[in-house]
Formats: sequence, structure tokens, C-alpha cells
Amino acid sequence: MQDEVLASIQASSARRWTGVGMLATVGALVIYVAIASPPDLGWQIFLFVVGIGAFWLSHHMWHSTQGRIELTSTDLRTSSGQVICKVEEVETVDRGVFAFKPSNGFIIKTRTAGSFDWFPGLWWRVGRRIGIGGMTSAAETKFMSEILTGLLAERS
Repeated sequence: MQDEVLASIQASSARRWTGVGMLATVGALVIYVAIASPPDLGWQIFLFVVGIGAFWLSHHMWHSTQGRIELTSTDLRTSSGQVICKVEEVETVDRGVFAFKPSNGFIIKTRTAGSFDWFPGLWWRVGRRIGIGGMTSAAETKFMSEILTGLLAERS
């Protein structure tokens, strides 16, 4: 079966609440500083922009971590059906200590470049590199990377 899910990862509820709560707290504190002890007008505008940016990021993170990532024998996709990459396009999987990867995650290098995508806490894509992980469990992402590595070994 090609649509059978071999592995899936998702952000835990506690990690979602903690991460989003911390970002929202940063936004609230920065805006509070801008109002309570206003610096020069330029700095005050900067603080408001940073505070609003933190609130926007927390909102974006909350919605992006609602779903999960699924690995099938043909592709890596989100639970909403968005294809992150095809397994046949994957060149390497790196979960090493010195790899530029998300926390508790791994990095995939593909043969072709894709569009810029960013779902904070779950996955991102810049060019040929895809980072999987962030607010996910280390055990789940390790299992998925091992299954993906096995699929690559089977292919070659």
C-alpha cells in the first residue's frame, strides 16, 4: 500500500502551550515596556513592532503545530495533505549533532530546490534543505528519520 502511513510526528500539547505561551509573554512584556517607560519615539515604535511580531509568531506557531507530519513509502506530507517532499527526491537525511537542524529533529537534503515554507515548531524548507522537528518528540523524529533512511537504502 502506497498511502499507508509508516511514521508520523506531531507536537505535544504541553510543548505547544509552553512555546506559544513564552512567545506571547515576550510580546506582552515588550509592549508593556514600550508603554510603561517609553523611550525615544524611534525605539518605542521598534518595541511595538517587536511585540506585535512576537504575537504574530505565537499565533502562526499555534496553527502550524496543530497538524502532524506523515511519512508514506512515496512522500513526506502534512496531515492536511500538503506534500513536503517526495521520497524519490531525497538525497540525504542528517540527524547528526553538528547538523543545522531543528531541536529534536533532522534535516533532509533533496535533489531539487523547492519553495520557501515555514511552519514554526514543526518543519521548514529553504531551497534544497528541509528541517523536520522543533516541538516534536525526539523519539518520534528519530523513528521517522530511521524509516526514511531505510527507504533510501532500499531504493539504492
